[in-house]
Amino acid sequence: MKKEYDFSDSIQNPYFGAFPMTHPLGSTTPTQIGLVVPDIEAAVHAWATILGVPAPNILITDTVDLAHTEYNGQSTPAQAKLAFFPMGQITLELIQPLGEPSTWNDQLVQHGPSLHHIAFEIKGMAARTAELAEHGLKLVQRGDYTGGRYAYLDGQEKFGAVFELLEND
Repeated sequence: MKKEYDFSDSIQNPYFGAFPMTHPLGSTTPTQIGLVVPDIEAAVHAWATILGVPAPNILITDTVDLAHTEYNGQSTPAQAKLAFFPMGQITLELIQPLGEPSTWNDQLVQHGPSLHHIAFEIKGMAARTAELAEHGLKLVQRGDYTGGRYAYLDGQEKFGAVFELLEND
């Protein structure tokens, strides 16, 4: 079902003209780029060195009983080690998969160390994931974290990357 947009409530873009303030993604500002890595300690050291910044702490995601992690609609015990490098508007997230199944592990097995996702902060997770499904972005994984929730939508075929939606309370 194609949506019709009302451009009376729009933003003027000098390159493309008017575009609607409301759209399926809910944000035009990426907040995070996620990379999957096989060894997070080595990756943290390499990134800290090249960026000239202190190495961030490495965290482990919550277990399934707290995170309610689902992969392809099924509960999964998969976790990940994470490290975050704040870089202005964008945060670089390094992800080492722990266990499976997960979208993180799939990416690492299929492509080696590589881009996993581009994240956007949104409001209204259920509505956004439903609308994005209408645009061919299938929900692959979701879960909770302290203070919010995340969802990964498969955009590999159409967009070349996974979309992550982040909704903070």
